[in-house]
Amino acid sequence: MHADFRMAFLRLLALSSAISYCSAFYVPVLEGYSIKTYEDDEAIPLHVNKVYSDNTQIQYAYYDLPFVCPPTGKKHAGIASGRSVSLNLGEVLRGDRIMTSDYDLVMGQDQECRYLCSHETDRAGIKRAQKLIEDGYVAEWIVDNLPGATSFVTVDRSQKYYAAGFKMGYKDISSTTGKPRYFLNNHLTLVVRWRRAPGRAGDRGAKVIVGFEVYTKSVAAEDRSNTGCPKDVHNVNQGMELFISANNTNFASKYPHSSYLPEQDDADDGSTLTIPYSYSVYFREDTRVEWANRWDMYFNNQEESTSIHWLAIVNSLVIAGLLTTVVVMIWNRTVHGDQKPPRDVPLEEGKTMLGRKKIRSGARSPRLVEKSSSGLFEQTGILDNEDNDSSDDEVLEDITGWKLLHADVFRTPAYAGLLAPLIGSGMQLVFMTTALLVLSCFGILNPSFRGGFVSVGMGLFVFAGIFSGYFSGRAYKTFGGLNWRKNTLMTALLFPGLLFSTIFVLNLFVWAQASSTALPFGTLVGLAALWLLIQLPLVYVGSWIGYHRSQPWEHPTRTSSIPRQIPAQSWYTKSIWTVLLAGLVPFAVIFIELLFVFRSLWQDKSDYYYVFGFLTVVSMVLIVTIVEVTIVATYVQLCAENYHWWWQSFFIGGGSAIWVFLYCAWYYFMKLNISGFISGMLFFSYSLLACGVYGLLTGTVGFLAAYAFVRRIYGSIKAD
Repeated sequence: MHADFRMAFLRLLALSSAISYCSAFYVPVLEGYSIKTYEDDEAIPLHVNKVYSDNTQIQYAYYDLPFVCPPTGKKHAGIASGRSVSLNLGEVLRGDRIMTSDYDLVMGQDQECRYLCSHETDRAGIKRAQKLIEDGYVAEWIVDNLPGATSFVTVDRSQKYYAAGFKMGYKDISSTTGKPRYFLNNHLTLVVRWRRAPGRAGDRGAKVIVGFEVYTKSVAAEDRSNTGCPKDVHNVNQGMELFISANNTNFASKYPHSSYLPEQDDADDGSTLTIPYSYSVYFREDTRVEWANRWDMYFNNQEESTSIHWLAIVNSLVIAGLLTTVVVMIWNRTVHGDQKPPRDVPLEEGKTMLGRKKIRSGARSPRLVEKSSSGLFEQTGILDNEDNDSSDDEVLEDITGWKLLHADVFRTPAYAGLLAPLIGSGMQLVFMTTALLVLSCFGILNPSFRGGFVSVGMGLFVFAGIFSGYFSGRAYKTFGGLNWRKNTLMTALLFPGLLFSTIFVLNLFVWAQASSTALPFGTLVGLAALWLLIQLPLVYVGSWIGYHRSQPWEHPTRTSSIPRQIPAQSWYTKSIWTVLLAGLVPFAVIFIELLFVFRSLWQDKSDYYYVFGFLTVVSMVLIVTIVEVTIVATYVQLCAENYHWWWQSFFIGGGSAIWVFLYCAWYYFMKLNISGFISGMLFFSYSLLACGVYGLLTGTVGFLAAYAFVRRIYGSIKAD
């Protein structure tokens, strides 16, 4: 048995190393089915998307901003500006609002300066621009599916990398007044990097785009040529300050007897500021970057993060290895320790026999051992004093603890009608998560497939409704349930309904902020249709198969009609403490990898999380750890003669979700600079929702592991 567990653990270690090695570096992505090539003098469309910030959770569509040039409707690259691009479900859910623009890009044609427009902005628009600059908002534009990037180099200037997006403006402090000033980046230098297309297209002179860089500059409205461009775009001495002088005439009429007039005027008195916009375009050949690897530039600090990922894997494997040792000991003690000749003495009687073990301190009662092949004791015709301790210890080991629960351990749990739907929804999440990790490891889901992770995940979740119904229906039948249609409705409506309701309520707050992350009404209707018209029938089909076409899981022992009394429990076996202590172990497995996930989601949204190979390995070790922790905790609970293990195993499996949520709270207060009530509420709401999903998934894994363990150990004993 030891050899089997050692071999299984070594196989897991080898598989983990193989997956991590393959995914330690970014696998070339699969951007569609063909490479987009461009001929010389061919127009290239530029799409504008949204603005976002690391300091807030509120995003805005670029063309919804009151201080930018609105689309004119003229055709560029054969498409009229201002038209929305078709988005997949994932793009809509992540707040993308991609539209065509008025920027002219023609392959191979450099433009030192091109005038776009002059936009008049009132005081409210200027104040809005100042607020966005204050919060550090960046804009996302797209050329050939590549986000416009700000270029950086490492300190030793040996490596270049990208950060998606570019700053809307900057803030400084006036040297004369000491007050903050805000400058808008109204001139952009667009650098499109290209190389010859591979294959026959390249032989014909076709080119592919391998990079899109945006360099910002703030240029004052004065000193411009007749075309609207700055006279010297390379040497700019004064930036475009966002400031409208106070209307002293208006203030004087408001405060006729005051000698002090405010410097700021927030009233809408019709005053405006004209902001000119211009841009430059340069095309540069770059033969160092292959088209298949053009996204590598967006994955910065790769070598440093790789070592940390390996540290996370080693940490998780050490924890899993220690737990494996404990599980092996328990397994040998329970299962293999019972591979001996059966005894015919009932388990309950054996416990009372132990009362004759000692009469007084320091004296033993001689025991006549009768030799019998079917009895608990053997008689040899002699009094046994020397071996009395070992015999009594063997009896104590055999007939106390978890074996006494053979008639109660499979008693139907309380609220079984709720547990079955939760198990079904948990298996639905297990299927979805497994498929997402596999697709991500093979490069099918990648940053170039914008919104693909969410879109495919939603489709997998809906399709997995059939697995949800099957496991829920079979578990419900095992628990002795009779109304399988009610169980089907609970499975189809409970968890998805909570998700939809939470998203709907949060969407109201985001909609009040006029954010692009607010889901349109049509999207909400579409989500409801996926839920009620597709997933619900699939859950019904799966439930019918699980309840009517499948047998319930068989239990190796019969359940008595009278429940056994549970003795007083130690503090560490009580529910809340067991869940917290057991949940800390799986959390220790994943907390390092969570740092990278949190950084991509909350702290550095210009960065992309791409090491799905490492994430897959850590997830595999996490599942093994949850299985082992749940087995150990369930064994301890059964040894304490507590047979209420059903819900306990579920909560222990999902106990690490509590620590993950506390980790989210620590990350919010210690690492993030998120400001605003709505942003904070969204952070904690989404974190709580994600931890609930994670807890349901891991709780289901823990329950099924404990169920299999309990069935196995009680199937190995001989009980009357």
